[in-house]
Amino acid sequence: MELFFSPELIKSDAQVLNIITNNNKAVGYLAFLMEEEKMKMYVYGQLEEEGVREDFKDLVKPYIQGLLKVNPDFEVYSYLSVGGTKVEFESEKE
Repeated sequence: MELFFSPELIKSDAQVLNIITNNNKAVGYLAFLMEEEKMKMYVYGQLEEEGVREDFKDLVKPYIQGLLKVNPDFEVYSYLSVGGTKVEFESEKE
């Protein structure tokens, strides 16, 4: 199943993105908030369906990496889950 972002709210310091299927069914969300003064970024996301865990990771990981390219000095705090289970990403040192 293919997953896509559908913007719900976009501001310079915050975004809420619905995660939808190719059938336009909402199955989750991804949200981020930036705190410029403290150089912190908070990323939260939840996906309902356990069967698309890898698709969720494939969608979200490049998005977070792109945010970090724009703000490389920010600390990132995140919690992402699929079906209530936390999603872990392999850490990559560049």
